[in-house]
Amino acid sequence: MATRPITQSPPEDIPMVQRMVSVLWPSFLTAALATVLFFALFDPKELAALRNLNEMSRLAGYTLGFFSFWLLTSLSSALTCYFRRPCHEPVERDFEDEAVEQQ
Repeated sequence: MATRPITQSPPEDIPMVQRMVSVLWPSFLTAALATVLFFALFDPKELAALRNLNEMSRLAGYTLGFFSFWLLTSLSSALTCYFRRPCHEPVERDFEDEAVEQQ
């Protein structure tokens, strides 16, 4: 049976709120940075005009951009957390028995 270090607790012991915050907080910070960088280059009023949404204000454009970036980065963070878990528990093998079988 594989052993874990004492400092690492099984994922079942981590509360759901802590797991959600570990995804949402970094994605929030990344979305904020992406929003600043994106709208430093593009004016939301001009982007709205390209889509014939002339009645949309700049603030609405900033808001939609931020929440779009937040959704994208939170999905990325959630998928990273999902895929870093092992698919199955590692099987412990007895290498002495294997060496004897190969001879």
